[in-house]
Amino acid sequence: MNKFLKEFKDRGYFYQCTNEEDLSKLLEKEKIKGYIGFDCTAESLHVGSLLQIMCLRLLQKHGHRPIVLLGGGTTRIGDPSGKDKTRKILTEKEIEKNIKSIEKILKNFLDNKNPKTKPIFVNNYSWLKSLNYISFLRDIGKHFTINKMLTFESVKARLDREQSLSYMEFNYMILQAYDFLELNKKENCSLQIGGSDQWGNIVNGTELIKRYSSKQAYGLTTPLITLASGAKMGKTETGAVWLDKKMLSSYNYWQFWRNIDDKDVIKFLKIFTDLSIEEIDKIKDEDINKLKIRLANETTTMLHGKKAALNSEQAAKEAFSGNLLGSNLPTIKIKAKNINQTITVLDLIILSKLEKSKSEIRRLIKGNAIKLNNEMISNENFIISDKLFQNNYLKLSIGKKRHIKIEKD
Repeated sequence: MNKFLKEFKDRGYFYQCTNEEDLSKLLEKEKIKGYIGFDCTAESLHVGSLLQIMCLRLLQKHGHRPIVLLGGGTTRIGDPSGKDKTRKILTEKEIEKNIKSIEKILKNFLDNKNPKTKPIFVNNYSWLKSLNYISFLRDIGKHFTINKMLTFESVKARLDREQSLSYMEFNYMILQAYDFLELNKKENCSLQIGGSDQWGNIVNGTELIKRYSSKQAYGLTTPLITLASGAKMGKTETGAVWLDKKMLSSYNYWQFWRNIDDKDVIKFLKIFTDLSIEEIDKIKDEDINKLKIRLANETTTMLHGKKAALNSEQAAKEAFSGNLLGSNLPTIKIKAKNINQTITVLDLIILSKLEKSKSEIRRLIKGNAIKLNNEMISNENFIISDKLFQNNYLKLSIGKKRHIKIEKD
């Protein structure tokens, strides 16, 4: 088996392939271009997209060149895959802003120096915006049958639940197939990688290329990654785990990985780090907490850099040891005028943005989960006074894992 495909499987990336034997032969014979598409529905990707990013890194590692397709065109429609309802349509300005932000995030993870493997960034709006509807139906639409399109899971699931599926969304799979055809023509791209829910869309693309130009193209899908709890990767009790540094601090990103369930640690070392399979096999029986710290350091280094990872590890040690104002704890500045003799702990937590709901904060207080300067707070009307601030700082803790310093600005 080809080395890329072998590592793809060994790391747990593999789910399905359209023609594995032929793809393996092609990868042995030459360096190829493979693409992954990203929707631009938000300003940032979250860790739910990290597996796809790791696939792009793996392509580079084995000398292949990744193409990153940013869906400036298809985002205007919305992918129905895995969705219960039609997605909110964004303005062109919002989409363009999201594209710039997502491209910046992806460049943090990918090698941009080697000209042979440097990622190619494309926006499908560049070819979708000028499509002539009649010509498109005649040249592309004729290759699709409604019968087959109705059998794809993304469509079937919505119809089975008797939830509306707009004609606009129904067209998404044709446009994604057309993207693959365009990249095949323009960039000689022969591989599309995507999540398992994209299987139908990817197969459509390989078949369209074959019918349109008699060329062979391939599709490769990854499994849905869930946490041991069964929750979707990327979602936590405290919200999405964003990959944009402005939306989530390196400390909170580090904490997400440090607090992964014991059952997920080895699996996630394989999926989300660059550690070799051999090295992971050597360390897999080590103390589970050491392995969690290794996972947190490796993943955080990849996004935020080594210094940020080590600072986050130190901040976590300081918080755990009860160090009142650990130098590495994340800091939130609050205007001094907002801190007066009438502000309560409830108000302070809302200002800190650690929690949005007052009812949830009350629940946490009743559960003895809120501390100020390591002292438990049992009264929601507890007043925040100046004397609580030491050298202009106050430590706020929610549970055992969330600790911040509040600075009077």
